[in-house]
Amino acid sequence: MFQTLAKVVEKRILTDQIILVTLRSEELTNNVKPGQFVNVRVSETCYPYLRRPFSYCDVERDTFKLMFTIYGQGTKMLANASIGSKFDVIGPLGNGFNLDDDFENAIFVGGGLGIAPFPFFTRVLKNKKNIYTYIGARTKEFVVTYGLQNYKIATDDGSIGFNGNVVELLKNDLDKKFFNGKIKIFGCGPTPMLRALKQLSEEYDLICEVSTEEAMACGFGICQGCPIELSDSSGFKLVCKDGPVFNVKEIKL
Repeated sequence: MFQTLAKVVEKRILTDQIILVTLRSEELTNNVKPGQFVNVRVSETCYPYLRRPFSYCDVERDTFKLMFTIYGQGTKMLANASIGSKFDVIGPLGNGFNLDDDFENAIFVGGGLGIAPFPFFTRVLKNKKNIYTYIGARTKEFVVTYGLQNYKIATDDGSIGFNGNVVELLKNDLDKKFFNGKIKIFGCGPTPMLRALKQLSEEYDLICEVSTEEAMACGFGICQGCPIELSDSSGFKLVCKDGPVFNVKEIKL
Protein backbone atom coordinates (compact mmCIF):
# COMPACT_ATOMS: atom_id res chain seq x y z
CA MET A 1 0.00 0.00 0.00
CA PHE A 2 1.31 3.43 -0.98
CA GLN A 3 0.25 7.00 -0.41
CA THR A 4 1.48 9.15 -3.25
CA LEU A 5 0.58 11.87 -5.73
CA ALA A 6 -0.92 10.61 -8.99
CA LYS A 7 -1.03 12.87 -12.04
CA VAL A 8 -4.10 13.20 -14.29
CA VAL A 9 -2.98 12.37 -17.84
CA GLU A 10 -6.26 11.85 -19.69
CA LYS A 11 -10.02 12.34 -19.34
CA ARG A 12 -12.65 10.73 -21.50
CA ILE A 13 -16.41 11.28 -21.45
CA LEU A 14 -18.19 7.93 -21.85
CA THR A 15 -21.79 9.14 -21.43
CA ASP A 16 -23.51 12.30 -20.22
CA GLN A 17 -23.04 11.05 -16.66
CA ILE A 18 -20.02 8.75 -16.71
CA ILE A 19 -16.38 9.76 -17.07
CA LEU A 20 -13.10 7.88 -17.31
CA VAL A 21 -10.05 9.56 -15.74
CA THR A 22 -6.52 8.24 -16.28
CA LEU A 23 -3.82 8.88 -13.69
CA ARG A 24 -0.14 8.03 -13.67
CA SER A 25 1.73 6.53 -10.73
CA GLU A 26 4.29 3.73 -10.80
CA GLU A 27 3.72 2.89 -7.12
CA LEU A 28 -0.04 2.53 -7.50
CA THR A 29 0.17 0.25 -10.54
CA ASN A 30 2.68 -2.32 -9.30
CA ASN A 31 1.26 -5.74 -8.37
CA VAL A 32 -2.38 -4.63 -8.60
CA LYS A 33 -5.13 -7.26 -8.75
CA PRO A 34 -8.55 -6.85 -10.38
CA GLY A 35 -11.06 -5.90 -7.70
CA GLN A 36 -8.69 -3.78 -5.65
CA PHE A 37 -9.31 -0.07 -5.22
CA VAL A 38 -7.76 3.30 -4.43
CA ASN A 39 -8.87 6.00 -2.00
CA VAL A 40 -8.54 9.48 -3.47
CA ARG A 41 -8.31 12.80 -1.67
CA VAL A 42 -10.13 15.05 -4.12
CA SER A 43 -9.25 18.39 -2.49
CA GLU A 44 -6.30 19.93 -0.68
CA THR A 45 -8.73 21.63 1.70
CA CYS A 46 -10.90 20.02 4.39
CA TYR A 47 -13.90 19.95 2.06
CA PRO A 48 -14.90 17.33 1.08
CA TYR A 49 -13.38 15.85 4.22
CA LEU A 50 -13.36 12.15 3.33
CA ARG A 51 -11.45 10.44 0.56
CA ARG A 52 -13.40 8.79 -2.26
CA PRO A 53 -12.91 5.05 -3.01
CA PHE A 54 -12.76 3.94 -6.66
CA SER A 55 -12.14 0.53 -8.23
CA TYR A 56 -9.19 0.11 -10.51
CA CYS A 57 -11.10 0.18 -13.79
CA ASP A 58 -8.06 -0.55 -15.92
CA VAL A 59 -4.30 -0.69 -15.48
CA GLU A 60 -1.72 -0.37 -18.24
CA ARG A 61 1.98 0.04 -17.47
CA ASP A 62 2.24 2.98 -15.02
CA THR A 63 -1.26 4.36 -15.58
CA PHE A 64 -4.62 3.43 -14.11
CA LYS A 65 -8.16 4.45 -14.93
CA LEU A 66 -11.06 5.36 -12.68
CA MET A 67 -14.63 5.16 -13.99
CA PHE A 68 -17.30 7.05 -12.09
CA THR A 69 -20.57 8.94 -12.25
CA ILE A 70 -20.44 12.65 -11.55
CA TYR A 71 -22.67 12.40 -8.53
CA GLY A 72 -21.57 14.80 -5.78
CA GLN A 73 -19.00 17.46 -4.98
CA GLY A 74 -16.10 14.99 -4.73
CA THR A 75 -16.62 13.32 -8.09
CA LYS A 76 -17.30 16.72 -9.67
CA MET A 77 -13.90 17.96 -8.46
CA LEU A 78 -12.15 14.92 -9.85
CA ALA A 79 -14.01 15.14 -13.15
CA ASN A 80 -13.17 18.83 -13.53
CA ALA A 81 -9.46 18.39 -12.76
CA SER A 82 -7.17 19.70 -15.46
CA ILE A 83 -4.64 17.50 -17.24
CA GLY A 84 -1.40 17.56 -15.25
CA SER A 85 -3.03 18.16 -11.87
CA LYS A 86 -2.17 15.76 -9.06
CA PHE A 87 -4.20 13.97 -6.40
CA ASP A 88 -3.18 12.37 -3.11
CA VAL A 89 -4.05 8.68 -3.57
CA ILE A 90 -3.74 5.63 -1.30
CA GLY A 91 -3.60 2.18 -2.89
CA PRO A 92 -3.75 -0.56 -3.93
CA LEU A 93 -6.36 -1.38 -1.24
CA GLY A 94 -8.51 -4.43 -0.58
CA ASN A 95 -8.07 -8.06 -1.53
CA GLY A 96 -9.15 -8.33 -5.17
CA PHE A 97 -10.76 -11.28 -6.95
CA ASN A 98 -9.43 -14.78 -6.40
CA LEU A 99 -8.15 -16.59 -9.50
CA ASP A 100 -7.06 -19.82 -7.80
CA ASP A 101 -10.34 -21.70 -8.24
CA ASP A 102 -10.69 -24.29 -11.00
CA PHE A 103 -12.77 -22.79 -13.81
CA GLU A 104 -12.66 -22.30 -17.59
CA ASN A 105 -15.44 -19.73 -17.95
CA ALA A 106 -15.26 -16.37 -16.18
CA ILE A 107 -18.68 -14.76 -16.05
CA PHE A 108 -18.59 -11.05 -15.21
CA VAL A 109 -21.89 -9.57 -14.04
CA GLY A 110 -21.99 -5.80 -13.58
CA GLY A 111 -24.94 -3.63 -12.60
CA GLY A 112 -24.66 0.06 -13.45
CA LEU A 113 -21.17 1.32 -12.55
CA GLY A 114 -20.56 -2.15 -11.15
CA ILE A 115 -18.88 -2.92 -14.44
CA ALA A 116 -15.99 -0.66 -13.36
CA PRO A 117 -13.53 -3.42 -12.25
CA PHE A 118 -14.08 -5.61 -15.30
CA PRO A 119 -12.05 -3.85 -18.04
CA PHE A 120 -8.90 -4.53 -15.96
CA PHE A 121 -10.09 -8.05 -15.15
CA THR A 122 -10.73 -8.65 -18.86
CA ARG A 123 -7.19 -7.54 -19.65
CA VAL A 124 -5.76 -9.94 -17.03
CA LEU A 125 -7.81 -13.00 -18.09
CA LYS A 126 -7.75 -12.43 -21.84
CA ASN A 127 -6.42 -15.52 -23.67
CA LYS A 128 -6.43 -17.45 -20.36
CA LYS A 129 -10.15 -18.03 -19.75
CA ASN A 130 -13.38 -17.83 -21.69
CA ILE A 131 -14.87 -14.47 -20.76
CA TYR A 132 -18.59 -13.71 -20.79
CA THR A 133 -19.79 -10.30 -19.63
CA TYR A 134 -23.32 -9.42 -18.55
CA ILE A 135 -24.09 -5.71 -18.31
CA GLY A 136 -27.17 -4.42 -16.49
CA ALA A 137 -28.45 -0.85 -16.68
CA ARG A 138 -31.62 1.15 -16.19
CA THR A 139 -31.73 2.38 -19.83
CA LYS A 140 -29.45 2.40 -22.87
CA GLU A 141 -28.12 5.83 -21.81
CA PHE A 142 -26.44 4.18 -18.80
CA VAL A 143 -24.79 1.32 -20.68
CA VAL A 144 -20.98 1.43 -20.78
CA THR A 145 -18.98 -1.18 -22.69
CA TYR A 146 -15.51 0.33 -22.39
CA GLY A 147 -12.83 -2.38 -22.17
CA LEU A 148 -15.31 -5.27 -22.08
CA GLN A 149 -15.59 -8.20 -24.46
CA ASN A 150 -18.16 -10.81 -25.38
CA TYR A 151 -20.92 -8.95 -23.62
CA LYS A 152 -24.70 -9.10 -23.40
CA ILE A 153 -26.85 -6.22 -22.19
CA ALA A 154 -29.99 -6.10 -20.08
CA THR A 155 -31.94 -2.89 -19.46
CA ASP A 156 -34.82 -2.35 -17.09
CA ASP A 157 -36.88 -0.59 -19.76
CA GLY A 158 -35.82 -2.81 -22.68
CA SER A 159 -34.36 0.16 -24.59
CA ILE A 160 -31.41 -2.03 -25.61
CA GLY A 161 -30.74 -5.76 -25.21
CA PHE A 162 -32.74 -8.00 -22.89
CA ASN A 163 -35.81 -6.43 -21.29
CA GLY A 164 -35.31 -7.22 -17.61
CA ASN A 165 -32.54 -7.48 -15.06
CA VAL A 166 -29.10 -8.81 -15.76
CA VAL A 167 -29.37 -11.80 -13.41
CA GLU A 168 -32.48 -12.99 -15.27
CA LEU A 169 -30.49 -12.75 -18.51
CA LEU A 170 -27.71 -14.90 -17.06
CA LYS A 171 -30.25 -17.39 -15.70
CA ASN A 172 -31.71 -17.80 -19.18
CA ASP A 173 -28.29 -18.74 -20.54
CA LEU A 174 -27.65 -21.17 -17.68
CA ASP A 175 -31.00 -22.84 -18.38
CA LYS A 176 -30.01 -23.17 -22.06
CA LYS A 177 -26.67 -24.74 -21.00
CA PHE A 178 -24.90 -22.00 -22.93
CA PHE A 179 -21.51 -22.57 -21.26
CA ASN A 180 -19.11 -25.47 -21.73
CA GLY A 181 -16.83 -26.25 -18.82
CA LYS A 182 -16.59 -25.06 -15.24
CA ILE A 183 -18.01 -21.66 -14.38
CA LYS A 184 -17.08 -18.98 -11.89
CA ILE A 185 -19.21 -15.86 -11.49
CA PHE A 186 -17.74 -12.48 -10.55
CA GLY A 187 -20.29 -9.82 -9.65
CA CYS A 188 -20.21 -6.13 -8.84
CA GLY A 189 -23.14 -3.77 -8.52
CA PRO A 190 -26.03 -2.76 -6.27
CA THR A 191 -26.86 -4.98 -3.31
CA PRO A 192 -30.20 -6.29 -4.73
CA MET A 193 -28.30 -7.52 -7.80
CA LEU A 194 -25.64 -9.17 -5.64
CA ARG A 195 -28.36 -10.79 -3.53
CA ALA A 196 -29.97 -12.19 -6.70
CA LEU A 197 -26.59 -13.47 -7.86
CA LYS A 198 -26.14 -15.24 -4.53
CA GLN A 199 -29.49 -16.99 -4.93
CA LEU A 200 -28.64 -17.91 -8.51
CA SER A 201 -25.24 -19.36 -7.60
CA GLU A 202 -26.83 -21.42 -4.83
CA GLU A 203 -29.56 -22.69 -7.19
CA TYR A 204 -27.00 -23.80 -9.81
CA ASP A 205 -24.24 -24.70 -7.33
CA LEU A 206 -21.73 -22.29 -8.85
CA ILE A 207 -18.73 -20.53 -7.32
CA CYS A 208 -19.50 -16.83 -7.04
CA GLU A 209 -17.50 -13.88 -5.73
CA VAL A 210 -18.92 -10.40 -5.41
CA SER A 211 -17.34 -7.00 -4.89
CA THR A 212 -19.29 -5.14 -2.21
CA GLU A 213 -19.70 -1.45 -1.53
CA GLU A 214 -19.96 0.36 1.79
CA ALA A 215 -19.28 3.94 2.82
CA MET A 216 -15.74 4.10 4.18
CA ALA A 217 -13.29 6.71 5.40
CA CYS A 218 -9.77 5.33 5.74
CA GLY A 219 -9.92 2.42 3.28
CA PHE A 220 -7.60 0.12 5.24
CA GLY A 221 -9.36 -0.88 8.46
CA ILE A 222 -8.46 1.82 10.97
CA CYS A 223 -11.81 3.60 11.21
CA GLN A 224 -13.88 0.37 11.36
CA GLY A 225 -16.55 2.17 9.35
CA CYS A 226 -17.49 -0.44 6.76
CA PRO A 227 -18.62 -3.66 8.52
CA ILE A 228 -20.42 -6.43 6.66
CA GLU A 229 -22.14 -9.25 8.53
CA LEU A 230 -21.06 -12.84 8.06
CA SER A 231 -23.68 -15.26 6.79
CA ASP A 232 -23.42 -17.49 9.88
CA SER A 233 -24.05 -14.48 12.18
CA SER A 234 -20.71 -15.09 13.91
CA GLY A 235 -19.59 -11.50 13.49
CA PHE A 236 -18.51 -8.93 10.95
CA LYS A 237 -15.70 -8.29 8.51
CA LEU A 238 -14.56 -4.99 7.03
CA VAL A 239 -15.32 -4.28 3.39
CA CYS A 240 -12.14 -2.22 2.94
CA LYS A 241 -9.65 -4.55 4.62
CA ASP A 242 -11.16 -8.06 4.35
CA GLY A 243 -12.93 -7.30 1.05
CA PRO A 244 -14.28 -5.68 -0.96
CA VAL A 245 -14.42 -9.09 -2.67
CA PHE A 246 -16.12 -11.95 -0.79
CA ASN A 247 -17.39 -15.39 -1.65
CA VAL A 248 -21.17 -14.89 -1.56
CA LYS A 249 -21.50 -17.84 0.83
CA GLU A 250 -19.46 -15.91 3.40
CA ILE A 251 -21.60 -12.79 3.83
CA LYS A 252 -25.17 -11.60 4.32
CA LEU A 253 -26.55 -9.52 1.48
